[in-house]
Formats: sequence, structure tokens, C-alpha cells
Amino acid sequence: MADRDAAAPTVASRLFRILEAFSPERPSLTLSAISRHSGLALTTTHRLVGELAGWGALERAADGSYRIGLRIYELAGLTPRGTLLREVAMPFLGDLYEATRQNVQLGVRDGDEVVYVERISGREAVPVVSRPGGRLPLHATGVGLVLLAHADPGRQEAVLSAPLKRFTERTIADARQLRRTLADVRRQGFAISDRQIELSTLSVAAPVHDDTDEVIAALSIVVPADRTDPMALVPAVRAAARGLSRALGSPKARALPPTAHLERS
Repeated sequence: MADRDAAAPTVASRLFRILEAFSPERPSLTLSAISRHSGLALTTTHRLVGELAGWGALERAADGSYRIGLRIYELAGLTPRGTLLREVAMPFLGDLYEATRQNVQLGVRDGDEVVYVERISGREAVPVVSRPGGRLPLHATGVGLVLLAHADPGRQEAVLSAPLKRFTERTIADARQLRRTLADVRRQGFAISDRQIELSTLSVAAPVHDDTDEVIAALSIVVPADRTDPMALVPAVRAAARGLSRALGSPKARALPPTAHLERS
């Protein structure tokens, strides 16, 4: 691949391209692979990878390949929308997990994607593709539908006018259907994403409000699609989201009577 340095001449842009070469599918890369995926010349890659490794952003394995280093993890822990939100959310996520023994997730919106900032799972839970730090399109997940339904109109229209990626035959890939679904989410106060990402799972999600009553996150549970009535999970998911909203100072949530503790199954 040709070196694209002319299009992105700064040192910072080249460093970003090296870091972006890594992904969940490519957690470990050789120097030549980093050069290929970043579009940088091998000599440039060698020099910048050395600087990143020296600072701790990359770590070199015994076989000579590189992985993302702990310094990046340390910096990620300073993200207010992630770490601080997680700290407040953990008791509510834990209660919901103990009551269901299924995957419980917390996500925030970043552009046209949902970023998962926390997930609690266990051996009894159905396998899922999402992971902490991972991203998925807003239109195809329960958390994403909630966040998109409460996003500003400009963001909604941007998503509705763009091609909607299809993951399964159940994925909402039609703009008119998505628009109706978002209206239902706002009206009902929850979202159900039925086999949109994988045919084996469905999710139920509810909004999390901050002290201005803005929706800043969404909480969801992911369960097996073939033996679950999603409506039976709605009260528990909404109760957890309402409890978290109350803890974050939401006036609307505080005005509601406290919800009884979730019953363990």
C-alpha cells in the first residue's frame, strides 16, 4: 500500500494511523502488518512504533509482534463518560445480572455508533458479540435504538439517510421502519432489538438520564431469543435504568417512587 503521508503529514496523524491499525480482529500485529494497515512506509512505521512502545502505548511480544499497551488503558480510564458513569452504574448492573444471570450492558453514543462501556456476563449467559470498548451501529442494537431515539434530530436524520448495515434478515435496514421504531422507543420508554445482530439473541434496553434529564446512556440485557419473552424483562430493565438515573440526579427519576429491589430468579 502506498504511503499516504502527503495526505496526513503531521506526526500525530501518523501515530493515530498506527494505533488504528489494531482492532478486535487484529489485536496483535507484526511491524510489516502495521505498515500495511496504516498505509505508512516501513521505515516510518519502524520509527514511530519504537516511540509508541517506549512510551507504553504499544507492547512488544516475545515473537516480535505488537499489541496495545497498558498506557492506553490507563488513559482510557480517565474518560468521564466511561469511568465515572461505570462507577455509579455498577450496583444497578449487578442487581440486574443477579436477577437474570444474563448479559447486562451499559453503552453511550459516539457519533453513529454505540460504545459499550461495561458488560457483566456469566457462564449461563448467551454468547454475544459486544464487549467493553466495542462499537456497534446504533440502528441494530437495543442500546443503540434508545440512544438514537433520544439523539438530536440532525443526528437521527444523518443515520436515517445513510445506508443501514444489515447483520441478519431481522436487522432494521429500512429508513421508514427505523423512523417508526424510534418513535415507539420514545413513546414506550424502552427498546427491543429482536435478533438484529445475531439470530440467537435479543435485547431489551432503557434510557439513562443525567441531572438535566438528558439521555446520556442506555442500559440493556441480552438474552436467548428462542426461549425468552422480552416484555417480561421490560420492568426489570426499566427499574435498573431508573435507579441509575436517580443516582445520577435525574429530576424525573427522583420524582417517581423508588422501585422495589429486583427479584432474583
